[in-house]
Amino acid sequence: MPAAPAWMRWLPAFYIAGILVIEPITPVQWPVSFLLVALPVIAAFAHGPAAVGAFTVFAIVFEGVLAGTPCCAGRPVSYVWDRHYVTAYLCTALVGVLGTLLAAHRVRRERTLATVRFVAEIAQRVLLSPVPHRIGPIQVETLYLSADAEARIGGDLYEAVPTTYGLRLVIGDVRGKGLPAVETAATLLGAFREAAHDEPDLATVVRRVETSMNRRAARLAGSDMAERFVTAIIAEIPRRHVVRVVNCGHPPPLLIRSDGVTELETADPAPPLNLGMLLTEAYHVDEYPFRPGDQLLLYTDGVTEARESAGAFYPLPERVLSWGPLPPRELLDRLHHDLLVYTDNRLNDDTAALAVYHLPD
Repeated sequence: MPAAPAWMRWLPAFYIAGILVIEPITPVQWPVSFLLVALPVIAAFAHGPAAVGAFTVFAIVFEGVLAGTPCCAGRPVSYVWDRHYVTAYLCTALVGVLGTLLAAHRVRRERTLATVRFVAEIAQRVLLSPVPHRIGPIQVETLYLSADAEARIGGDLYEAVPTTYGLRLVIGDVRGKGLPAVETAATLLGAFREAAHDEPDLATVVRRVETSMNRRAARLAGSDMAERFVTAIIAEIPRRHVVRVVNCGHPPPLLIRSDGVTELETADPAPPLNLGMLLTEAYHVDEYPFRPGDQLLLYTDGVTEARESAGAFYPLPERVLSWGPLPPRELLDRLHHDLLVYTDNRLNDDTAALAVYHLPD
C-alpha cells in the first residue's frame, strides 16, 4: 500500500503548531484551541485508525491544558470545566470517532486498490510478455504507456515472435477500454502466437487471427465484447533484407534511415481485425527493403493522436526526423519523454510502440 505524501503525514503537526502560535496572541475570551476539534479529521487523511484515535485523545487533553492555563489570551482564571470547553471535549470525541471510521475506510480502500493494481500488473505481464531483445541481426525494444496511471492495463498490444519463417511482429489497438478490451487483446495475441509458428505465409497468419476473432465474436454474439475490433499491423522480417507488412486499419509504420524517415503507407489496406467479413479478397502484403542500419517503428494511435494544449496532434515523423538516428531503446525513451512534454503529462489514450532495428553487418 503506497504511503501518503510526507506533507500530508505532517499536516496534523503543522496544524497543532499553528494553534500554539495563534493561541497566546488571540485577545478573546474563548481561545482558538477550539480549532483542535478538527484535528482527528485532518489526521484521518494520512494516518490509520489507531493514530487517529491517539490524535483525538491528544486533542482533548491539549484542549484541557490550554483551557487551564490562565495566562493564555489574558484569561485570569482556568476554564477547564466551563460548559463551553466541556462541549468542545465532547465534540472532539465525536469527531474523533468519525475520523477513526473514516481512516479505517480509507485504509481498506487503499488496500483494495493496491491489490487491484497488483493483479492488473500481473495481467499486463501475462498479456504483454517481454519480447526477446535480440533475434539474430534484429534488435527489438518496446514501450507501453497507460493513459490511466491507476489502471496499468489497457487494450493496446504488441508481440515479437521468432519463427522458422523469420521474426514476426504485431502491434494493435482494441476499440474500447476496460476488461472487454483486455479480453479481446488476449484473444488476438493467443491466435497470433500460434499462427506465427504454423503458417509460412504472412497473409495466412492474418487470416488465422481473423478467424479466431470471428469465432470469439460468434461465441459472444449479442454482447459488447463481440463488437470489439482491433486495428493492427502484422509484419515479418524473413532471412533476407526485407520487411513484409499487412496493415489492418492501423497507423502506418515508420521506416527510419540515416537519410530520412518514411511512412510505409499501404496501397490496399485491410479492415480492422474482427471486421474481416468486409474483405472479399486475400490480405495484401506490402514488401519494403530493410537493410542493415534501418529501423522500423510500429506504434498505436495514442502517439499520433496525442494533443498539445492548443489541440495540435503530435507530429511523429517530424519529431523522429529531428532526433536523427538513435538506437531503439534511446528512440523509445526519447519518444516517451517527448510525448509527456508535448501533452503536458496528459495522455488521453494508451500508447504502445515497438522499435525494430537491423544491426549493421
